[in-house]
Amino acid sequence: MKNIPIGEHLIEKGLITAEQLQQVLEAQKDDKNKGKKLGDMLQQMGLVTENQFAEVLAERLNLQFCDVEKFEFDDALVKSIPEDVARKYCCIALEKKGRRLYVATDNPSDFYASEDLRGITGCSIVFKMGTRNAIMRTIGNIYSQGTTDAIVEEATKEKEEEKSLDDLVAEASNDRVDNAPIVKLATAIVENSYRMEATDIHIEPFKDFTRVRVRVNGDLVELMTISNTLHMALVTRFKITSGMNIAEKRVPQDGRMSQVVDGTVIDLRVSNLPMVYGEKVVLRILAGDTMVRKITDLGMTDYNYGRFNQMLKVPQGVILVTGPTGSGKSTTLYAALGEIAKPNLNVITVEDPVEKKIKDINQCQINDKAGMTFAAALRSILRQDPDIIMVGEMRDEETATIAIRAAITGHLVLSTIHTNDAASTVTRLVDMGVLPYMVATSLIGICAQRLAKKLCNECKTLTTTTEEDMKLMGISEPMQIYEPVGCPACNGTGYRGRTAIHEILLSTPEMQALITRGAKADEIQELAREQGCRLLRDNVSELIQRGITSMGELIRVTYAV
Repeated sequence: MKNIPIGEHLIEKGLITAEQLQQVLEAQKDDKNKGKKLGDMLQQMGLVTENQFAEVLAERLNLQFCDVEKFEFDDALVKSIPEDVARKYCCIALEKKGRRLYVATDNPSDFYASEDLRGITGCSIVFKMGTRNAIMRTIGNIYSQGTTDAIVEEATKEKEEEKSLDDLVAEASNDRVDNAPIVKLATAIVENSYRMEATDIHIEPFKDFTRVRVRVNGDLVELMTISNTLHMALVTRFKITSGMNIAEKRVPQDGRMSQVVDGTVIDLRVSNLPMVYGEKVVLRILAGDTMVRKITDLGMTDYNYGRFNQMLKVPQGVILVTGPTGSGKSTTLYAALGEIAKPNLNVITVEDPVEKKIKDINQCQINDKAGMTFAAALRSILRQDPDIIMVGEMRDEETATIAIRAAITGHLVLSTIHTNDAASTVTRLVDMGVLPYMVATSLIGICAQRLAKKLCNECKTLTTTTEEDMKLMGISEPMQIYEPVGCPACNGTGYRGRTAIHEILLSTPEMQALITRGAKADEIQELAREQGCRLLRDNVSELIQRGITSMGELIRVTYAV
């Protein structure tokens, strides 16, 4: 192996160009990036993935690379290294051959780690290169197995030993008592949910027990049930960490908290609602980092990506993203902002809540109690000399009218609205009280989207389309497609992960004329199709034909109408 800098090695491999390397080296000199490694900078700027950088670094150091997430671990061997040591050195035991222990780490040149591990295990240590995030996630998954049950048992035992409820609540209220069973239970619930890639956590009180469920791939899955005697202390813990009033149990409350899981800081939005048998808590897991996904990572087809890019090139007007709650609208808006926000532009957002804090963008949080509504914030923003405005949601006539007037007067406005498809978005705005000619004049385009579950590659099975399937998919000949089965890899659901589907309507002169004369949604949809708009169902049909999703998802996400 030639002894050349890792940056030049990446260029030789064709992963980056010399110009891109120079940009990264210049960015490293910036004060805000002080101390950041080259690999971190390359990933932050989206030039290489974590795996790509680790593979090249392994080759550079003449080491083997191990894709930790695909490795089959022996739990007993992994636990031969204590959890605190594994986390300290970001390492995990892979396999043992004789007196040699093969260990994955992201820092194979750490002499102290090698010596410590040799002393603990009594083996000579052979390092393999892994990625930090994958190693920390795997450490969390393996070491946490069985610990949650032990924590629940410990907390229940304390209650059985006649520890008063006041004592349990006091434990939950004390941030310093990290080893208190209730504190450990609250932490474990969030950790396990995050590792399952859940989006929401539901803590639900019933007469004889409390149920904890998590939303994975859009479906609620039971995580655990605990004694209802622990419910109040657990709720109090979450109320304390999210800044709620623990004395108030009669009205709903909202809060926000952060927690470190496997080395990643995650933000959680917490909602508390009084129920018959106690307070129900729902935690929404938000993206806690400042990394914004690129538009190319949103799952758009090449055709839809081209149409979406076409919208972003227009300097002024309104771009709307529509879909139900939890369909990824905010992610799409953030990706669009990342594409068009430049250092010479003033970008201001008004959101409820601010789901992701983005570097170099002015973000405004709505506070209805204090009178900081969307409409009030939008009026003030227009006096802040903005170039681009992002409005979290058009909820009422006032907000919609102000946003559209802002677009007409020379601003680029991005926003969301709740409708079933792109065409009905126009009629919704008119129904809200916005004049049709204002909608037509300001509109650049509409992106309707949903999230469809992806079939598990381990267990999906082939079947043949029926007459009804062919009709729904819009095909004339029978074909082989896949359907879900269920296996341990996908927790028996048949699905693993989700992808977005899109329907993009562009505002052409013909479309503007149609909107101005007050056309209905079906007329708008018909013209949009004639002008090249592929509907949501067309998008799902394409995914089915490619073996990515199933007929069940086509019916679920497009309502089979």
